[in-house]
Amino acid sequence: MCDVRRRGEDDLDDCLQVLAEVHKVDGYPVNWPVGPVDWLAGPTQLAAWVAELDGRIVGHAALAPAGAEDVAPVLWSSRTGTAVADTAVLSRLFVAPSARGHGIGGLLMSQAAREARERGLHPVLDVVAADSAAAAAALYERFGWNLLAVVDQRWSPDQTVKVHCYAAP
Repeated sequence: MCDVRRRGEDDLDDCLQVLAEVHKVDGYPVNWPVGPVDWLAGPTQLAAWVAELDGRIVGHAALAPAGAEDVAPVLWSSRTGTAVADTAVLSRLFVAPSARGHGIGGLLMSQAAREARERGLHPVLDVVAADSAAAAAALYERFGWNLLAVVDQRWSPDQTVKVHCYAAP
């Protein structure tokens, strides 16, 4: 059985091992971060969770306030007439390839969306449009998340990526 709980400081090493496996198999994150711990557990996060299966960490999700680089909150705000500050971004969502098919991604998404709503925020997210992201997009849509737009986002002077932006129902 899978258990979802708040991420603790002592979970970060296990989370990074899972993230490295996901990066190797799926290419997520697209660019391996220079400081993986800071990327995973940034100081602005509102909350983060891990999923455990058979006593080992196999998944992760975080919730953060909208940042300057986030497109989905701006799209949601313009569509609904609400403030960008009234959104929360579901991010750092990943599940170990060996643990997929147990509904872990959905459990993590549901937990993050519930937390956002408890804080009076509307959950949004984005995903890089790539072959490996098709399963992620299918998961979001299966849970009723709405595609807001597909946009080109400049990550650096040399890198522009196509991003699918979603909002929770």
